[in-house]
Amino acid sequence: MDVNPDISYGDWTPIVETVTENVDLTQVRKFANVLDIDETTFEDGSELPSMWHWLFFLHRAPTAKIGPDGHPERGGFFPPVELQRRMFAGARTTFHNPLVVGQPATRTGTITSLAEKEGRSGRLVLATAHYNIEQGGALCIEDSHDVVYLAGGNAAVPAPGPDAFTLPEGAWHREVKTDPVLLFRYSALTFNGHRIHYDAQYAKNEEGYPGLVVHGPLTALFLSEMARAHMAGPMTAYSFRGRAPIFEPWPFHLVGQPGDGGAVELEAVRNDGTVAMTATAQFG
Repeated sequence: MDVNPDISYGDWTPIVETVTENVDLTQVRKFANVLDIDETTFEDGSELPSMWHWLFFLHRAPTAKIGPDGHPERGGFFPPVELQRRMFAGARTTFHNPLVVGQPATRTGTITSLAEKEGRSGRLVLATAHYNIEQGGALCIEDSHDVVYLAGGNAAVPAPGPDAFTLPEGAWHREVKTDPVLLFRYSALTFNGHRIHYDAQYAKNEEGYPGLVVHGPLTALFLSEMARAHMAGPMTAYSFRGRAPIFEPWPFHLVGQPGDGGAVELEAVRNDGTVAMTATAQFG
């Protein structure tokens, strides 16, 4: 994987990061429990469900290198953007071969684009990382992640409004009510120390949110699991885009509808009717 020589942020330039680790059965079974799935469904040699690869190849840092928001200090693989709020804004994933539980796999990644823009709330920086995941010499997954950096602190984010959700006719539906324990367990599984997901006082007082923030990747996984439950055959591609934050304790709704050619259109909708995430899964 080549580094784009045109990308920089101050003294920072991209690197190629290669991580090899075992697709560990215990980690898989822990996440199964978070989703209320029987953990004995999985054994060494099982195929890892689509999108569960986000449980692995996690960015790590020693405690001495953790910033005040709970994330690793700025710099390193991602650019040292000084804006306070960081969000996983979207992803595009292609599945070539399933990962196998109990075997090592290697992820190679780099930052492929970096852009500064003016949004509705001021300056933002959008970084895109691309990863290839291989196992047994075969390319299994291609994964591109969009991370957005925004100003925060003194700009309070309003709480969701009154209930206004309307279920589209004929759509699949599930209501989700998160709680601090669920969010903490997912943070722990993904080695995500970002305090907006488990420290309510920090989320409210430092970043201006009305409550704990539900992880974007967790919402995306809820949607992909809905699609997997209703569709036959392997998932070949999945993409999502975050459009608005979801907060605990307000409930939200997962909505899905099959389209043409094995496609599934998905949304996560807040209780006030705001579409918080859109996603598309492709089966074939």
